[in-house]
Amino acid sequence: MLTISDSKTAETDVSGQLIRDLLSKAGHEVVRSAIVKDEPAQVQDVIRRGCEDPGVQVLILSGGTGITSRDSTFEAVTGMLDKRLPGFGELFRLLSYEEIGAAAMLSRAQAGVRQGRIIFSLPGSPNACRLALGKLIIPELGHLVREVSR
Repeated sequence: MLTISDSKTAETDVSGQLIRDLLSKAGHEVVRSAIVKDEPAQVQDVIRRGCEDPGVQVLILSGGTGITSRDSTFEAVTGMLDKRLPGFGELFRLLSYEEIGAAAMLSRAQAGVRQGRIIFSLPGSPNACRLALGKLIIPELGHLVREVSR
């Protein structure tokens, strides 16, 4: 679990804690978590290390998916994916639209595969993380891991 933020700390990372709690309650083990600045090289380094770790099957990133000048997670992740799962972002934005309206178009949430690992890149808001995990990620996580392992 990776939080991408220029301002969050372990004490203020509400979304990161929420993600860890939701995954644990669903029976998934969170093997590590970190907070890095919204710097492409730092984000890519954590992804590379996660993909090299045999104990990591899924990487969930939170933050940096908007359109401000500092939001660079989308670009950092996109270039690293072996396969993209465009349906995740499409469904996430559809579900977000139902909750927040047209502002959902500002999200660049995405998912894909790198080196046999599933990568989810989510917005940093707790509501967005709860929506993504509750409606999309947790219900399909076991299936995704099985499929990518075949």
